[in-house]
Amino acid sequence: MRHVYMDANATTPLLPEVVEAMHPYWIEFFGNASSIHLPGQHARRGVERAREAVAELFGCREAEVVFNSGGTEGDNTALFGLLKPGDHLITTAIEHSAILQSAARLAERGVEVTYLAPEASGLIAPEAVREALQPNTKLISVMLANNETGVLQPVNEIGQIAAEAGAFFHIDAVQGAGKIRIDVQEIGCHLLSISAHKVYGPKGIGALYVKRGTPVESLIVGGSHERRRRAGTENVAGIVGLGKAAELALKSLEDGTMDRVAELRDRLEQEILQLPGTGLNGTATRAANTTNIWFDNLEGEALVIAMDLKGIAVSGGSACLSGRTEPSHVLLAMGVNEKRARTSLRFSLLKTVTAEDVDYVVSVVPQAVERLRAVSPVEAGTLG
Repeated sequence: MRHVYMDANATTPLLPEVVEAMHPYWIEFFGNASSIHLPGQHARRGVERAREAVAELFGCREAEVVFNSGGTEGDNTALFGLLKPGDHLITTAIEHSAILQSAARLAERGVEVTYLAPEASGLIAPEAVREALQPNTKLISVMLANNETGVLQPVNEIGQIAAEAGAFFHIDAVQGAGKIRIDVQEIGCHLLSISAHKVYGPKGIGALYVKRGTPVESLIVGGSHERRRRAGTENVAGIVGLGKAAELALKSLEDGTMDRVAELRDRLEQEILQLPGTGLNGTATRAANTTNIWFDNLEGEALVIAMDLKGIAVSGGSACLSGRTEPSHVLLAMGVNEKRARTSLRFSLLKTVTAEDVDYVVSVVPQAVERLRAVSPVEAGTLG
């Protein structure tokens, strides 16, 4: 049986080049990067080379890159490190739970929070951000690419609004990194978070861009690591892996790889949407690898299982909310009703996807949909 992985927004495999780059730092260059002896210096050189690569991915100074444990820590640091009781936060109803749960806890501590709803297309209107501004607005936090629909948010326009208002601007770029070019100088953001395992690097490592002069407090305190901005002995092998993944991500943006992925995504989408009772969630410009499709008259979870039995891995939404009984908060915020939200699946392609992979998926989906609709019909969902 053929196996096709189309859940790249949940996680990606390590590329061989990343494994090769990391290997010496598990065995040969195992030193503590804070030690001044030779083994420590070898480790430090690996960390700083990786910092150079991530800085190039961000378009920032090397000193503005802070290594951490991943996107969740980066998001938490941006919010908890800046906001105090009496401050106002503007974010959106379609953010990752790392932002939404942080915002909810901050609200309990006296921070005022405004959640912006997206348009039906999945887009956050810049004017809605402007209208939400208050005299005490301290931080605006908007994701770059939505993890469920792939919709790209107008961060350049929002960055301009933040600058005019004198507010700090944070971007959760976990799903956007490696799929579109990032230039923090052009965007005008103060903070931007990524996670290595979404860009073919290892799990448990990430990076936060912190613009020079941004008064963000450390979330984890202790030693003087990362210029006192994130305590804890560096995960050298993980950091080296992130650095190599960042290099490869830039290459993929320059050599046409992501254009090829977008073409295959479009073909997959067009073939599936020929089925009756299907439609697209998120019609604005999207990340190259993502499509979210609803299938009326069946349960999305049943279709995930049916496809898994055929060797195809897809998902019903964010892996961080697996096991939930509620439909996607992203789709509900977009105006999709609960029934249709439960019938929706996310296909997120790896950058190593092949035409043969797409051929196999589009051959399996119609059969699985027809079978499920025949044995377990449910009332068709409608847009609400």
